[in-house]
Order: sequence, then structure tokens, then C-alpha cells
Amino acid sequence: MSSYNVFAAARLAGIKNVVFASSETLLGLPFDEPPPYAPVDEDYPVRPESTYSLGKALDEEIARQFCRWDPELKMIGLRFSNVMEPADYAAFPSFDADPQTRRWNLWGYIDARDGAQAIRKALELEATGADVFIIANADTVMGRSSGELMAEVFPNVPLRHQLGEHETLLSIEKARRILGYEPQHSWRDVSRAPGEAALPAGP
Repeated sequence: MSSYNVFAAARLAGIKNVVFASSETLLGLPFDEPPPYAPVDEDYPVRPESTYSLGKALDEEIARQFCRWDPELKMIGLRFSNVMEPADYAAFPSFDADPQTRRWNLWGYIDARDGAQAIRKALELEATGADVFIIANADTVMGRSSGELMAEVFPNVPLRHQLGEHETLLSIEKARRILGYEPQHSWRDVSRAPGEAALPAGP
């Protein structure tokens, strides 16, 4: 209801550029049913598994219908991964002890600063109509490789390509290609010991 009221008020005010927070949960989180493939992307139908996620699915559908009513309107939903700040990164190394603890979102996250970057990029995009983008970091929360994690936890899920060592399993290819989004911050940059080289963040 809140989303509808905000969208409707923006339209009545003549605002043609709307960016709103959608959610990674629409990909099927917490993946009690495995994803159809990995890295997951925006191409398969939404799979809301909770009331919260169902609300986000409705937000995206409302945006699509508003843009149908007004062809000059642009409404972009950003499917943010689990938002993290630098203070949260001290806990990340402990995740390696049990990959099951973070399987629920394929070990994804988004640095809050890169989330802000995505919002700016979406607002600056010259476009009309409704669209959605997964917004995650280029890497996972794990020290273990992405291929190893998938082989252990989701061995029957097909991989769309050979994975980079710590490549995100929440595909940001569309956001990179259309928005020009590129994560600038990784937990690996702040969690290493003094003088230790940073681990590669992505592919």
C-alpha cells in the first residue's frame, strides 16, 4: 500500500524518474528449492517465498502497470542483496566454517556504498518504462571459491559459465551492461591483515 501511494503521488506530481528498492528475495530466497541455474539473474520469473517477498513482487508489477499507463515514465526496481557496512565485515571470515549459514542468498551481499552508487546510476539512466536489476557485490561473503560452494551445497544446479574464484552468484551482468554499475568496495579490502595483499573480489 505504501509503495502504491508513493508511486501514485509521484505520478500525480509529474515525476517521471522513479527508482525504488526491490529485493533479492524475488529470486527464490531462501533457496529451500534450489535455483534453476547459477549465477541467478533477472531472466526467470519471480519466486516469492515469503510475505515480504510477495510485497516486493507486487511493487514491481505496480511499476510495470504505471509505465503502461504513462509511456514517458521510468521506474526502476533495484533488487538489493543483503546490505552490509564496513563494520559488518569483521564477521565474514567466520562464515567459512559452515557454508550452510549463508546459502540462503547464495553467499551474496552488497556494500551500502555500492548500493548508493547503483541508485545514482539508475536515476541517471536515460530510459523509459519499467525495469529491474540485481544489485550485489562482485564477490561473495566467503573465503572459499564460488565453484567449491556450489559443488558442495547445490551440486545439481547447472552453472551458466565457468565461475571466477570468488565471483558473485547473484549476477550483476545486466546492471553492469545497462547501468554502468561496478562495485568499488569489498569486504576483502578491509578484512585482510596489515600489509597483506587484497584477495581478488570477482571474476
